[in-house]
Amino acid sequence: MFVLQPKIVIMNKSKVLVILALLLYILSVVFQFSDEDVIANALKSIILPVVTLLYFVTVKRKSLFFTLFLVLFSISDLMIFIVPYISHDIDYFLGNSLYILAYASLLVEVSKSISIVYVLRNYKIHLLVLTILNIYLIYVLQVIVDPFVSHQTNEYYIELIYNIVMLLLLSVSLVNYFYRDNVKSLSMFIGALCIVFGEVIWVAYTYISERNLLNAVSTTLYVLAFYFFYKQSKIEQEVEREEVNMLINNH
Repeated sequence: MFVLQPKIVIMNKSKVLVILALLLYILSVVFQFSDEDVIANALKSIILPVVTLLYFVTVKRKSLFFTLFLVLFSISDLMIFIVPYISHDIDYFLGNSLYILAYASLLVEVSKSISIVYVLRNYKIHLLVLTILNIYLIYVLQVIVDPFVSHQTNEYYIELIYNIVMLLLLSVSLVNYFYRDNVKSLSMFIGALCIVFGEVIWVAYTYISERNLLNAVSTTLYVLAFYFFYKQSKIEQEVEREEVNMLINNH
């Protein structure tokens, strides 16, 4: 009797999940340009859960905070299927709170191994520029949202917190790349960059112009972000060597 080796089974499962994720992406874009927004959004919301399954199947050494990011983001995405059965407030506040917690988890994952003292000592100008840029981007995003969301509502502050956490993730990912200067940190930064651009384009699609191209580009950037996040989770870092190098540099 022929028995498949565990590695072969995992490879087969991973191939199926990769093909499924790509198929969901292609179909979501096709339905988007066919003006079938409901179907397109439903298909889009399944992509990250599939990537999450791929992560659980293929990655042996799982990170707690990266796992939390994938799970929380996936749950929020999948809430689209219960929208008809819950109130708008529950959908909005719970969904966005899960996204915020997901980004916060990824932020912790990126920043947990960074030496704050080293960063403050060596990247003062970088931090200043990033702070100014973040303040400007948050201002622009809030200006876009302002006509649709009153300052006196909780929605305004949810949007504000969401944008702050998202841009903090991008900034810390960039600093982490300066700090580590390896493929893993570069993949994390590119993923964060794709997420931010995807969010900005989604805001433009939602509040400025509901053009199919904008939503399709936003979806593409999300898929690229998930790819780079998954890629960095697969990269084995030489932790001991890096820690030694960082200690030497700190002194």
